[in-house]
Amino acid sequence: MIVITAPTGQIGGRVLGILLDEAPERGEELRVIVRDPGKLPDAVRARVDVVTGSHGDAEVVDRAFAGADAVFWLVPPHPQAPSLDAAYSGFTRAAAKAFTAHGVGHVVGVSALGRGTPAAGRAGHVTASLAMDDLIAGTGVAYRALACGSFMENLLRQVASIRDDGVFTDTATADRTAPMAATGDIAAAAAGLLLDRSWTGTGEVPVLGPEDLSANDMARIMSEVFGRPIRYQRQSLEDVRAALTGRGMGNALVEGYLDMMRAKDDGIDEGVRRTPETTSPTTFRQWCEEVLKPAVQA
Repeated sequence: MIVITAPTGQIGGRVLGILLDEAPERGEELRVIVRDPGKLPDAVRARVDVVTGSHGDAEVVDRAFAGADAVFWLVPPHPQAPSLDAAYSGFTRAAAKAFTAHGVGHVVGVSALGRGTPAAGRAGHVTASLAMDDLIAGTGVAYRALACGSFMENLLRQVASIRDDGVFTDTATADRTAPMAATGDIAAAAAGLLLDRSWTGTGEVPVLGPEDLSANDMARIMSEVFGRPIRYQRQSLEDVRAALTGRGMGNALVEGYLDMMRAKDDGIDEGVRRTPETTSPTTFRQWCEEVLKPAVQA
């Protein structure tokens, strides 16, 4: 039995889709934890065991992890969390107890690059993600943290600006290169680990994409894909603070984002060497053609 959390999200939904294709052939049963089962397609609900509720709730994970061999773990956004610890480790503590209580053997989580770097202790959401990894690893389960930098899908939040103004924004220096991965590749890495549970112990599995890219590189590629100029506009941290606060995000998470952005611009994502094992296949150009361009044109 494999349990999938966040099955309606960008990554969890893709993990579920891959497992629905491959798990039955291996005799694997699937269970999902979801707040609103109505968000799952009827065809999906018919093929999985559904536990309704939040996977931060002790009673919910106690039911969901009974008989489970493996769990895909992803913490959902919590804009009003009182602290980063509450948003990550606090949300995970009930599940960590349930892993032990039910003898779950393997857990795959989504986390961040940066462990072992000088900035790891002051990188906001990254620091909180790494602390969550330590909490899970401390339960004794075999654990793999998918260590990711930036997601290509983050650009989907800027579809209107790209379409109307030919502009995308971030806080990074325009020519600083860093790894970037498509969420589909992250999901594929997670599904592979969940299906082949021959691994033991704890560790990280970096998912770096095929190449490091700067904002200037991204602007050039987007311009070529769209056939018109797309330019990068660097935002100040104060502008980001105002935007996040204006969306109703609590102060603790806002400050966490700003600390993470500072750390990224200082190179926290650059500490892992790209190898065939850490390289994921989807190029930024391919993603723009297959995902971003249709979203902008829609």
